[in-house]
Amino acid sequence: MSAKDIFHESVKKALQKEQWRITNDPLQFKFGEVNFQIDLGVEKIIAAEKGNEKIAIEIKSFLNPSAITDFYSVGQFLSYRLALAGYDPERVLYLAVPLDTYKTFFQLEFTQTAIKQYQVLLIVYNPVDEVIRPLAKINYGMMGGFKNLLSISIKHPNEVTKILCIDFDMDFF
Repeated sequence: MSAKDIFHESVKKALQKEQWRITNDPLQFKFGEVNFQIDLGVEKIIAAEKGNEKIAIEIKSFLNPSAITDFYSVGQFLSYRLALAGYDPERVLYLAVPLDTYKTFFQLEFTQTAIKQYQVLLIVYNPVDEVIRPLAKINYGMMGGFKNLLSISIKHPNEVTKILCIDFDMDFF
């Protein structure tokens, strides 16, 4: 079993405060002959007639002196997403990153291009406050970047990119 990220418990508590149910900690599964372990499996009842929203979350702290070194975890994320699609196609995978990293490194042209190109879904979290704020959906095809807040919802993966923000001020976008 691999070590949990330093902010694992903070993200978990933030999700639980907003009535997300932790179903797997970690989410372990096998795809072919390869074993996978994603940090969290969670779900939330959306409405009685709609059922559950099921997501998986890979948590990253971005504490290395070089953010690009931590950003290489996107390759790991893409492998997880491929395997998860075969194991549980209803579950959507998110990469959780700290608010400070999102406000700096994830605003760079390279990072935005990579997130758009690889269609990485993000959870932006504040590891100190452990509180979920509104859910923000960003569509790169229409808006062109992180700077525009569209709506307060999470929808299924037929959109280009989505972001679930945990504990952010609306004016930081």
